[in-house]
Amino acid sequence: MKYFTNCNTAEDLKKEYRRLAKQLHPDLGGDTEEFKVMQNEYEIMWERLKNIHTNSEGETYTKETTETPQEFINIINVLTSLSDIEVEICGTWLWVSGNTKAHKEVLKELKFRYAHKKQAWYYHTEPYRKKSKRELTLDEIRDMFGSEKYNQSENKTPTLHS
Repeated sequence: MKYFTNCNTAEDLKKEYRRLAKQLHPDLGGDTEEFKVMQNEYEIMWERLKNIHTNSEGETYTKETTETPQEFINIINVLTSLSDIEVEICGTWLWVSGNTKAHKEVLKELKFRYAHKKQAWYYHTEPYRKKSKRELTLDEIRDMFGSEKYNQSENKTPTLHS
């Protein structure tokens, strides 16, 4: 394997895929064949790691998922084509903020939902049940689950923030 060698959980794998997609995607100046090789490796690794997750304390646990690697690949491929947005991975959730109004219908098609109080769109594959009545801010979510942000400006040059 050339890519994803340091990934131990599904969250690690998704973060690394997002980073590599920005680097290798043909629409962003990458090589088509290398991108296909990377996608193939992602699918193989997804089957190994899809049920292994990390909690907010950094402890690893197992939980079955119904998500397929193709779902995440499709979402990332579409998001890389959108301008003036910020994509953030917090745990197993994807959050999209920035100039999202222009991309509202695309985000809905990708099954993102809008969180009005957070002024951001989110994507999560599993049904989520809150354990408390308390409403968390995005900053509190970032503190609990960690965060990787990706800005996509008008010229489609991605930047990574940890």
